[in-house]
Amino acid sequence: MDARTDLNELLETLKQDRDELRVRMHLARMELKEEWDEAEKKWEHFKPKVDEVLRDTKDSRDEIVKSTKIIGEELKNAYRRIRERL
Repeated sequence: MDARTDLNELLETLKQDRDELRVRMHLARMELKEEWDEAEKKWEHFKPKVDEVLRDTKDSRDEIVKSTKIIGEELKNAYRRIRERL
């Protein structure tokens, strides 16, 4: 093989790799966006609950506190997954 053939093969390989990576990055962005949107829904539910529990010091109902903590942990895990994938 001559240098021109080698260079042409390298070019074709790089084009194919580039196209594949472009598709994979697009899909990854879509997946991250979906995960972010789900996390935002949980945040919208979580934040008012925490505010409510913290505001009403008399209201220490265990089920509200537990469910709020569960949502908080889910959010924490979602944010960690998103951060790791960025």
